[in-house]
Amino acid sequence: MFADWADCSHSRMRVSRKAVTKCVIQRFARIKKGMKPLRISAISYLNTAPLMWDFEHTDVGGRFDISYTLPSACARALEAGAADIGIIPAAAYTQISGLMILPGVAIASRRAVRSILLVSKLPIEQIRTVALDDSSMTSVALTKILFQKFLGGARSYASMSPEIEKMLALHDAALVIGDPALQIDRSRYRTLDLAEEWIRYTGKPFVFAFWAVRSVAATDAASHDLAEVFQQSRDHGLESTNLDHITHQWAPRLGIPETDVRSYLTQNIHYYLDTDCLAGLQLFYRYAAEIGALPVSPGIHFLNSAKPCIA
Repeated sequence: MFADWADCSHSRMRVSRKAVTKCVIQRFARIKKGMKPLRISAISYLNTAPLMWDFEHTDVGGRFDISYTLPSACARALEAGAADIGIIPAAAYTQISGLMILPGVAIASRRAVRSILLVSKLPIEQIRTVALDDSSMTSVALTKILFQKFLGGARSYASMSPEIEKMLALHDAALVIGDPALQIDRSRYRTLDLAEEWIRYTGKPFVFAFWAVRSVAATDAASHDLAEVFQQSRDHGLESTNLDHITHQWAPRLGIPETDVRSYLTQNIHYYLDTDCLAGLQLFYRYAAEIGALPVSPGIHFLNSAKPCIA
């Protein structure tokens, strides 16, 4: 079948399994070498650092074209075809057609998350207007769900850049996400951790983001065995010595103690898209559609090369 096999076989010679395997590997290595690398759009936040470990610290990164941006921009890159794979806000999955989820990996929380905050100087019942972080999609929908279903009804919302003093100068409360939320001095304000509130009212974990692949890139994705690649990168990033490295790197960058960085990555963030997280994700989609915050979800579709999630 393959001309390359002439290098290691002959019609009168018995071909060993090892020789055939070697030839097949070599042939597909040449095919892959000629393929255009898959483009990854990743989030430039602390919570993605463990997920990106192999891409930044091993030769795995050389197999992909990687760029970093904000959560909402990751989704736009996939939608525009500027990226093949992206770690997208959960909300974006309902708004972009033709996506498949890489199984087993997520940015989720089963307790207070610390990086998704509603910040105010007023009690919750006095809040009438809310400034929404314009780098967010999922947390915006979560804010609207919590207010409408559990916190006394919908408020008036406005999108703004995540500058807390400007936000609170114009509105009663502000939604702030990601690293800016970790840097807020919570002793100065009244704050609600929105993951904690979600869990309080629903009893389910909250999924903020996951890896998604454009269906048109699925053939190339299968050739890379992406499920295994991304799951292994997460596992390596969560190893103790590698967490030490991430902690030392990010603490001075964010201006917060190393102990806070490590506890955030190991206690507040849950990196597995497991059964409980999928149930929480589906409930989020249902509530968001009910209040008109998001379109109806197309259903959860995984890349076929996936391996089961073990957490």
